[in-house]
Amino acid sequence: MTVPAVNVPVIVAAKRTAIGIAGHGFADVTAPELAAPVLKAVAAEVGSLDTPIDDVILGNCLGPGGDVARVSSLLAGLGVGVPGVTVDRQCGSGLDAVAQAASRIRSGDETLILAGGVESASTSPWRFWPPVDGAEPVRYTRAPFAPHGFEDPDMGVAADDLARIRGIGRERQDAYAARSFARAAACDFSAEIVTVNDVATDERIRPNMTAQRLGRLRPTFTSDGTVTAGNSCGISDGAAVLAITSADRAAGMPTLRILGSAVAGSDPALPGLGPVPAIEKLLARTGVGLGDIEIVEITEAFASVVLAVSDEVGLDEDRICPDGGAIAMGHPWGASGAILLVRLASRMLHTGGPGLGLAACAIGGGQGIAMLVERAT
Repeated sequence: MTVPAVNVPVIVAAKRTAIGIAGHGFADVTAPELAAPVLKAVAAEVGSLDTPIDDVILGNCLGPGGDVARVSSLLAGLGVGVPGVTVDRQCGSGLDAVAQAASRIRSGDETLILAGGVESASTSPWRFWPPVDGAEPVRYTRAPFAPHGFEDPDMGVAADDLARIRGIGRERQDAYAARSFARAAACDFSAEIVTVNDVATDERIRPNMTAQRLGRLRPTFTSDGTVTAGNSCGISDGAAVLAITSADRAAGMPTLRILGSAVAGSDPALPGLGPVPAIEKLLARTGVGLGDIEIVEITEAFASVVLAVSDEVGLDEDRICPDGGAIAMGHPWGASGAILLVRLASRMLHTGGPGLGLAACAIGGGQGIAMLVERAT
């Protein structure tokens, strides 16, 4: 069945909090308290549509449960009649939330959805496995990404493995990280940020993180590795929300069309390569050529991951994260995918901005997610 043109899903508003270093500016701000002000701001921006909000979809990884999206919606004052659902695809959660919203708009089932993600590493609850045979409960920091019988490395160890297997040396990783810091330090992100808890700027960005300075840092995850605290992301807090509606309802407004999205599985031992099959699947599905994409936002969890994906797919590195990324700004897990779209919107919706943009995330356990957006003319 051909989907009517009126049901083409579009992004009509995109906002985020500043990205905080865990334990700093948002140290006592819960996930709903981070998301609610952004939901409220985005809802205000689309108020002129005079369209009820059908749902709130938020990605979240380590929150307290209890349906963070619903709690955030109520806290934002959207009304008891606005429902909410929380999505967990780990680092791809925020992007998956938007993909789900787009599918529901495309189907014609809904008309306006607020979607994105939120993470508060600072206030995430401690978790314990139940006691066995009278032993003490065992605290754990993350759930398994893969079952017994599969490799399930921690992300930093996996990034080191990927760098070694793909021959991505320390010097190249540090050069990429230095570029991320320099580009982010040169940008003014204020137009996309909603101030929360008096925090209005990204806390991790440092203008003086040169490749030479980064080169002095010791390996973080393995004694002989090349991944350091400087060429990988920080543990972070943040939220991002986008309004998704149909093209006909947004007529006359600056919008990004959501051309398609894709998810794919990959080897859990090398989760950093997850975006590769997702991107390939998305391009095949949409018929878009790699050379037509003018801007690419990939979650910079680790420089080795971005570089490996770039090498494997054949991306132009100059088009990747042109304003810096998670290495410089931080990586609030459940929000990061949505933050990529906020960044694309900020770039693409300016007059003369890029026409086609790609967002992609690597996901623990061996998954990838990607989304293609187009500036409406």
